[in-house]
Amino acid sequence: MAVHSFMAPLGSPAPDFTLPRAGGEGEVRLADLADAPALLVAFLCNHCPYVQHVESAFGAFTDEYAGRGLATVGICSNDVASYPDDDRPHLVAQAKRAGFSFPYLVDEDQQVALAYRAACTPDFYLYEGQRRLVYRGQFDGSRPGRQAPTGSSLRAAADLALAGQPVPEPHHPSVGCGIKWRPGNDPS
Repeated sequence: MAVHSFMAPLGSPAPDFTLPRAGGEGEVRLADLADAPALLVAFLCNHCPYVQHVESAFGAFTDEYAGRGLATVGICSNDVASYPDDDRPHLVAQAKRAGFSFPYLVDEDQQVALAYRAACTPDFYLYEGQRRLVYRGQFDGSRPGRQAPTGSSLRAAADLALAGQPVPEPHHPSVGCGIKWRPGNDPS
């Protein structure tokens, strides 16, 4: 069943995190990304058809926008005991398949997903230089089995954020598979 973003309040500060990389090459902290003029935090996973639908286009988008100063991190918060296709080896394979060059992180205790108010995969949070939320919502209006992804919604938001301009609403919520919460962690 498809789930929509919770649509966290604009202007919210980026919650702090320190998370391990899926491939085991150390950790990434929010502070490590402080010099970037904008930051994109993307909640992703390997098994979800909504993520699979956009993953290659998203990988290309992040490569293109990295050259313009956008820092990106991907975070998988799914319970791998229930969804083993989202374990570290599968995430590493996904990153290679999709062309992800950004850090792909693992949120094993799901506390980062809870802090960001993430609801689904994919779920996108764009922050300006002071790490205040300027956009939350969809990559674009495409859905699996329909049209090809373009990233038009996120591109428009990133263009404005990188230019130091506000991202006007409406922001359309992301749609995808609900995060697979461990028992007792489900925020709903």
